[in-house]
Amino acid sequence: MSNQNTSDLIEAYLKKILENKGRIEIRRAEMAHLFNCVPSQINYVINTRFTIQKGYTVESKRGGGGYIRIVKVQLADNEQLLKQMTQIIGDYLTQNDAFSLVQKLYEEEVISKREGNLMLAVLGKLYLPSKLEEDMVRASLMRAFIERLSYEEE
Repeated sequence: MSNQNTSDLIEAYLKKILENKGRIEIRRAEMAHLFNCVPSQINYVINTRFTIQKGYTVESKRGGGGYIRIVKVQLADNEQLLKQMTQIIGDYLTQNDAFSLVQKLYEEEVISKREGNLMLAVLGKLYLPSKLEEDMVRASLMRAFIERLSYEEE
């Protein structure tokens, strides 16, 4: 644990539970107490490391009996994964979200490590005049990759 920060520890703890159960319900205050941190750090971990792009759905209920529910998405097959990714992309795609999608494709064994690295090279910093334009081009490229992967599945 020498080089792990609190966020890494929280993430690892939650993923370990999700590995066995597939879903977890937590209370932010209890988690913060367990890891001796502020509740906003729990929010940070959940919002950045448990996204749909990374294969998780998160729902929360506020109030006294509130909870945060994290569910590891179980996909029936690659076709379903590719359809879900196409829906996620939309018109704009940040570099971080693109990298998360490529990582998920690799983890689900839809693409090889080499294919993933090639995709990352293409989806990285595009050096376009505006961030908005860059995110639009990245989304278009990612949709093209997923469309091509869909053809391979048939």
